[in-house]
Amino acid sequence: MDNKKAVETAKATERQYGAGYKLIGKNYQTPDLYAKVTGQAKYAEDFRAAGMLFCKLLLSPMPHARVKRIHTNTALAMPGVKAILTADDLPAPADTLTDNGTVIKASKWGERGLTNEPIYQGEPILAVAAVDELTAAEAIENIQIDFEPLPFVVDPLDTLRPGGPNPRTDGNVWTRPAGQNPGPPVVTELKWTEADFSDEKHGLLPMGKAPDEWSYGDVDSGFKDAALVLDETFVTPDTSHQTLETRSAMAYWQNGKVYIYTGTQSTAQTLPAIARWLNISPDNVVFISEYTGGGFGSKITGGVSMIIPALLAKKTNAPVMMRISREEETFIGRARPSFQGRMRVGFSKEGRITALDMFVICDNGPYDAVGDAPSSGRIVSLLYQPQAMRWRGVTVLTNTPPRSAQSSPGGLQGIVIIEPIIAKAARKLGVDQVAIRRVNCPEGKAPFGPAVQGKRQYATSAFLKEALDRGAEQFKWSERIARTPKRMGTKVRGVGVSLSCYVGGTIGFDGLLVIKPDGRITFQSGIGNLGTESVIDVHRAGAEVLGVPWEKCDVVWGNTGKNLPFTCVSGGSQTTHAMTRAAYATAMDAKKKLQEIAAKKLGGKPEQYEVANERVFRKGGASMTLAQAAKYAIQLGGVYDGHEAPADVHKLTKASVAALAGQGLVAAAKDNYPRDGSTFSYVASFAEVEVDVETGKYYIIDFLASADVGTVIHPRALGGQVLGRSVLGIGHAIGQKWVFDPHYGEMLSKRFQHNKPPTILDVPVDMRWTALDIPDPETPVGARGVGEPPVAGGCASILNALSDALGDEVFQRAPVNADTILTSLETGRPMQHPLRAHI
Repeated sequence: MDNKKAVETAKATERQYGAGYKLIGKNYQTPDLYAKVTGQAKYAEDFRAAGMLFCKLLLSPMPHARVKRIHTNTALAMPGVKAILTADDLPAPADTLTDNGTVIKASKWGERGLTNEPIYQGEPILAVAAVDELTAAEAIENIQIDFEPLPFVVDPLDTLRPGGPNPRTDGNVWTRPAGQNPGPPVVTELKWTEADFSDEKHGLLPMGKAPDEWSYGDVDSGFKDAALVLDETFVTPDTSHQTLETRSAMAYWQNGKVYIYTGTQSTAQTLPAIARWLNISPDNVVFISEYTGGGFGSKITGGVSMIIPALLAKKTNAPVMMRISREEETFIGRARPSFQGRMRVGFSKEGRITALDMFVICDNGPYDAVGDAPSSGRIVSLLYQPQAMRWRGVTVLTNTPPRSAQSSPGGLQGIVIIEPIIAKAARKLGVDQVAIRRVNCPEGKAPFGPAVQGKRQYATSAFLKEALDRGAEQFKWSERIARTPKRMGTKVRGVGVSLSCYVGGTIGFDGLLVIKPDGRITFQSGIGNLGTESVIDVHRAGAEVLGVPWEKCDVVWGNTGKNLPFTCVSGGSQTTHAMTRAAYATAMDAKKKLQEIAAKKLGGKPEQYEVANERVFRKGGASMTLAQAAKYAIQLGGVYDGHEAPADVHKLTKASVAALAGQGLVAAAKDNYPRDGSTFSYVASFAEVEVDVETGKYYIIDFLASADVGTVIHPRALGGQVLGRSVLGIGHAIGQKWVFDPHYGEMLSKRFQHNKPPTILDVPVDMRWTALDIPDPETPVGARGVGEPPVAGGCASILNALSDALGDEVFQRAPVNADTILTSLETGRPMQHPLRAHI
């Protein structure tokens, strides 16, 4: 009875969202929930096919080497071994043809799935297909490879030194060519001078030549006018994405088409990626991904490794399953790049940032250039609105596993570097921690980044001050900082606050729906189902426009053979914004067609008709049901039933419209709504920690995140994202990292017990969140994305709470471990190496 009352009380006190809406802002049970909680949801490893083989990978034991010869005779002679795939069997990577006809040449530096020149320890060299995994693993043991060792580097600073080794034979940094239309980045060589490294002996990041640079305002004057100038170095960790589902994949060929099952963050956009990797037509690819066990940026269009079972299946004429182990996932599953960063920041006496000089070195790993370094500068410039700023960045290749976007790529690193500096400045200036952030907050159409064609870009909106104020009130910030004493015995408490933001949406994608002759509406969704529920949530915006009960709606997702539209990838927190716009546009197209059909059938003008309550009607006049309208749409044909698609939708959407033709009223539309500015979302995060200064152990006592993410679409899903992504950020603060042996170039943190992702035991029992629910003025529904903005706040608020408890001279890098705290408190200065990577 007590539990029941507690649930009823919680529901009664739960904040209500979506005023004026029937579906938007309301909680509901998603149609995939039952399958997930009962185990009926099928992930890649759950699929089986008759005669299916299993494959295993042979990974490089060296960080950089050249394969001279592979001895496979013994393995091929083993009973049950069916085929071996090497880099020589891979098709050449295909060029990309954009929608406007531009050809983008395949990069010679791109990853191909298998290689004859491994450039990190753990890179796949070959794959064996056999009747079972044990046989395949035994075959791997019977393969001998002759390697020629090559120079390697695991620390970006080592390759920048005069005469330092290069991670690739043709260079060590990514450089963007100069010019009006510079084209894609290229690998070049960059070496700094001994003089450039002079600051290293003082524990400060060396700052040599940087390939990328921009500035605005008068930086020198800003420092001259500052009441306080701080010059600080900070190192952020490399962190694996740690998705619970590894990138296992199953593939087979049938009637000239390849069928591939694996996890992805975009069902629709993974299809052309597969076609490019296999160098075949997209028409010959069927991609199935109904459920994905997390992505966080690592599976934006799946991964190139999925072509391995596809090619083995073609070679053996049998289905092939490739199950990836946790250790293999650590190698090929992607990670966030670390930063070695330095900032010189000038503050007025009130705490306003008058000047910021930002220099970052990004550990790119060995393959395609990541965008974290430039992203960090743009995000910091938006979030803290420096009056003048210079940003410089170097994206350095290393012989460590590949990197890719991880929630808030670049944003987390930039924010985590600057936030401890702001916290330190507040203490030195005697300014409240919330107040110093409030005075630097973006507002309205806040500018960011460098000038483009003489004008700086700006945000569509920003209500971060309101989110900060609401969070401070709910966290009871004033009461907590007034509490004394902070220390009792060996336990000391500290509180921290952090701002955070990231991109919140894109534009220009398609939606597709069918009103069936039975009156039900089917929304076609090309979004990946990776746990955020946006694959389904966004379509409630369409149902809202049409006035249809959600019980009368179905969502089709997870299989490109089921006629999906061109959809954004679920990365960069763009899905909720981009696809509510597309859903809204598509519903408006359906509404327009319903009005036209009613006018044709019942008389009058289309604009005289309204659509609501599953009917099309004139006030006080004739009406028809949606089911009747759908049947008449089939009779009319043409644009009404899908035999004619809109001219401006993507070719993938056009093909899907054609395949659905004749099944009812078919509506398809591209998001062509205007947008003034770039879309961002924002979070203010608050934390309290308790540290035992005798053991160095600390606990997170309380945490709250206050979000400005526009209109709330699905409160429970939003809360899951705000708190879940905050925990991802917290992991960066409390323990998650990579560790390498610099002598052998070997990773030491290959498993969960080594690289320490956070667990339920690491977070407070009662984490809380709130959201403003203020619509963004530049999008029809008002919603923005939320996946990435909370991440940096989760990390930086913990770091700031620790420095509040322990002082500013304990750590200069994340994560902060117990040994760091103990040794630094004993000596009165940070004891970890201030610059070295992967320790």
